[in-house]
Amino acid sequence: MIKDVMDTHTHTLASGHAYSTIRENVAAAARKGLELLAVTEHAPRMIGSSQLIYFQNLKVIDRQAYEVELMMGVELNILDEKGTVDLPEATLKQMDLAIASLHIPCITPGSREYNTQACLNAMKNPHVHILGHPDDPRYPIDMRAVVQGAKEYGAMLELNESSLRPGGSRKNARPQDEEMLKLCMEYRVPIVIGSDAHVDTDVGRHDEAHALLEELRFPEELIINRSVEALKHRIHAKPER
Repeated sequence: MIKDVMDTHTHTLASGHAYSTIRENVAAAARKGLELLAVTEHAPRMIGSSQLIYFQNLKVIDRQAYEVELMMGVELNILDEKGTVDLPEATLKQMDLAIASLHIPCITPGSREYNTQACLNAMKNPHVHILGHPDDPRYPIDMRAVVQGAKEYGAMLELNESSLRPGGSRKNARPQDEEMLKLCMEYRVPIVIGSDAHVDTDVGRHDEAHALLEELRFPEELIINRSVEALKHRIHAKPER
């Protein structure tokens, strides 16, 4: 059985299309025995999400609740092939954790080369720790190049539970996830499981991800969710560029 003590990708009402509060999400994490929860609201270019001032004021939130450690972060929108994201560097420096993702409302799917460059250049950013759901079939990418880039730039690749769940917005993502995981085993690149919860009942829900990892016999030492210390090490080890 996979050891899993955290959820690194969750949303609250502040994202505009999610339905629970921070406290409701943390309480759900506590009920499931998680040690750490990351709140990663959509950055400002996502329709209906919070504006810059929200992310600049995260210092007011206690980083411990219900005996769960809390990280206040962001899910950035990748905006172009240069890897441009939608928070300034000064604000990103204040984030406990930053995910960067391709989202339909924020970047039009391009060619395989264009999408790949967008991911690679986002991962070069020293303040981006995780590439979110790189399995979206609407954004074809050179997965080998992305895995090699994650290794070079010290980024984690996300295995996104909502991508694998029936009825999700990213249809038929499993083949891309299988390819990513096999390449991560080949290149020894760590992955992190995120629920991408938009309601408290989905916090810590990683069933589909666990089943796939067990099926592929993915090595536990490459799964960051096994240890809060492993996550913090990866965050702090991100090289400056």
